[in-house]
Amino acid sequence: MADLKVLFATPEVAPLIKTGGLADVSGALPAALRAIGVDVRVLVPGYNQVTEQLEHHQVVATFDDLPGFPSSRLLSGTMAHGVPLLVLDCPSLYQREGGPYQNTHGHDWADNALRFGLLSKVAAVLGSKASPLTWHPDLVQCNDWQTGLTPAYLHFAPDAVPSVIAIHNMAFQGIFPPAMVQKLDLPPACFSIDGVEYYGNMSFLKAGLFYANHITTVSPNYAKEIQLKELGFGLQGLLATRSDHLTGILNGIDADEWNPATDPHLVQQYSSANMSGKSANKTALQSKMGLNIQPDIPLLGVVSRFTHQKGLDLLLEVAPLLTELPVQLAMLGTGDAHMQKTARDLSHLHPGKIGVVIGFSEELSHQIEAGADMFVMPSRFEPCGLNQMYSQRYGTPPIVHATGGLVDSVVDCTAATLKDGSASGFMFDGMTAENLYATIQRAVSHYRDKNKWEILCKNCMAKNFSWKNSAEAYLAVYLKVLGR
Repeated sequence: MADLKVLFATPEVAPLIKTGGLADVSGALPAALRAIGVDVRVLVPGYNQVTEQLEHHQVVATFDDLPGFPSSRLLSGTMAHGVPLLVLDCPSLYQREGGPYQNTHGHDWADNALRFGLLSKVAAVLGSKASPLTWHPDLVQCNDWQTGLTPAYLHFAPDAVPSVIAIHNMAFQGIFPPAMVQKLDLPPACFSIDGVEYYGNMSFLKAGLFYANHITTVSPNYAKEIQLKELGFGLQGLLATRSDHLTGILNGIDADEWNPATDPHLVQQYSSANMSGKSANKTALQSKMGLNIQPDIPLLGVVSRFTHQKGLDLLLEVAPLLTELPVQLAMLGTGDAHMQKTARDLSHLHPGKIGVVIGFSEELSHQIEAGADMFVMPSRFEPCGLNQMYSQRYGTPPIVHATGGLVDSVVDCTAATLKDGSASGFMFDGMTAENLYATIQRAVSHYRDKNKWEILCKNCMAKNFSWKNSAEAYLAVYLKVLGR
């Protein structure tokens, strides 16, 4: 596919700038596409964190006359894994303290419409005949609301290439006052129900969903869920009418970074052929989290944002009951202040049984995946999810709610699935504390049967969540859009 050229426009890309899973996808998917022969280049805003890491760059274009936008430049560089990088350099919009979307106080930047309007506009320019570059993409891949105007700009540009937009989370839609339509140099006619209008305002995400040639999202099950009211966030009708142009593709994981056989964060590495190292990691984790060193008590791991979406409120509700099963709980995360306090209070009330670290640690997240016996992920909704895949890679069966990508990546353990070798975790329907507790009880009863448990853990480790599968599915979408 050396002749297929794709511009990958994204508001964040790991390891340069990351706030969540979108950055991981933007770092891994382009590399996986290049590995199967697609010429991909990543376009990202020139935040402080990005330009500080950009070495040996050169200015490849300037944009001084884009109506409504300040002057900007395009810098070229290369990411660590060899993917070419295009950095949109506009200091007045991107060079500031704080994060990509919010200031240091956690408030959205007041000019986000302009900041991501420019990113969308430049992506569209590069996908049209007006591009100043000698490299011309066959297609523009957009990601989330921050690049949602790109398909609209391309739609109204002469001789522009097609676009695909990937939805990573429908909950964030880029909604701004209607006056921004004119300020962002969009034709007034697009401010209608058949366009960017969304309940009297304009929506970047709706623009992308309406004008893109194809829509992807990060798991097949989530593609179905967002066509329904509960998870469609007001756009379910539009998505349902475009269902023929909507494809769910499960994200992959970095199988080199998340590999228990080579993981430098572990006290002892292990594999499915020799899992003896897992018990050493459990002991080390118990020690690190202030838990009692008890090898036969099941240890449940959690690495999560402490939010309502992630269902941590249900886990905290049943935590005192869990200590009586008995199981231990090792929790790492940050988020809602009330949930953080509840978790801390529980660790003080149940010393040696519940260990909590508030914050984020890459090292500890790996150690929890390896040292826990099970991983708990009771998300209310989860477009894809990655930790349930990491857990399986580490032989740590996940306990999940039946939603989004969790349904596509975890097979509930039953007598039948254990027998046919597909079982890889435990799943519950119905978002209640009782259902979560009952499912943990079920997992613990399986844990007591060491032969069954070993089979289940090996099933988990045999699963293939590599990015190569995802890249091939994206390539199939691109070829379909291009009629090849």
